[in-house]
Amino acid sequence: MLAPVHPAPLPWSAASLVRRSAVLRFQVHMRKFIALSAALSLSAAEASAQTSAAPSMSSSLFQMFLGLAGVLALLIGSLWLLKKLTTQRGAGAGLMRVVAATAVGGRERVVIVEVGSTWLVLGVAPGRVSALAEIPRQTIPEPPAGTGTVAVSDWLHQLIQKR
Repeated sequence: MLAPVHPAPLPWSAASLVRRSAVLRFQVHMRKFIALSAALSLSAAEASAQTSAAPSMSSSLFQMFLGLAGVLALLIGSLWLLKKLTTQRGAGAGLMRVVAATAVGGRERVVIVEVGSTWLVLGVAPGRVSALAEIPRQTIPEPPAGTGTVAVSDWLHQLIQKR
């Protein structure tokens, strides 16, 4: 049986600071992008006001699809930028990884985190993380062949064959 370890302060604050700075950088970039988009749309509105002609149905549809494409491009660009800014970089990027996790209650989990050559067994609840034990790194056993996950395509194929 593993002996419980006294909870020690963990370096979570450094990770949260990195995440917070990435979010702040993302917000600055988004504000600049929105200001540029607003300036371009105002200049386009002024240009269209100068050439006021009777709008046709095809130009209205073209303008609507152009606006839709702009919004989708803005959404995809924002998501890409968010992904790039929130990924961990540098020497600390690969120091920790979650080995296993299981739910033990409605909102409580037990998580095994690999840090260097040790595994930390952590109890995670809303607003609280407690160190339960510290064990040396072990090899992860392979699951039996019959209990593996089934691909969705295989599952649908089996379902169709049963009917």
